[in-house]
Amino acid sequence: ARTLLVTSSNPGEGKSTTAANLAFAMAFDGKRVILVDTDLRRPSLHKLLGETAILGLTDVLLGHASIDEVLRHHADLPSLSVLTSGSTPPNPSELLNSRTFRTLVDDLSDRADIVIFDSPPALVTADAAILASQLDGTVFVVEPGQTKKAAARRAAQLLTQARANILGVAYNKMR
Repeated sequence: ARTLLVTSSNPGEGKSTTAANLAFAMAFDGKRVILVDTDLRRPSLHKLLGETAILGLTDVLLGHASIDEVLRHHADLPSLSVLTSGSTPPNPSELLNSRTFRTLVDDLSDRADIVIFDSPPALVTADAAILASQLDGTVFVVEPGQTKKAAARRAAQLLTQARANILGVAYNKMR
């Protein structure tokens, strides 16, 4: 899998933290990694990494900026690059389901060994299913004791219907 989606069933289950930790671990292992925030409605990756979210993915997809203008290399880890979400668009699902997005995924894949996409929760919007259908694999984040079994089952069902390749489950916030 060269393109990897990290999602969960509901907000607050730790998908952004899991995506960031996975990106850091792979970059420390010597892989060239690009971490992309595709939660265009409620982005959080930029805050988690201490980045600004002025220009990013949305701006590239709308043609307001080039990928080279918005892709930021991590200061302490040169093999890790970050693409924040950018400005909030009026139509996130349409942007993520566009030919422009698929072209961008190919471009990012050419620049890195692995591209990790932090997505919105699968039960909140269709965005996670749209993304999962276009990427090589999906990691599903679950918070033991918080994620309801029915919610996890429903989210997995939606992802499977979208032809997601669910690679596995990441248990987050375990004691």
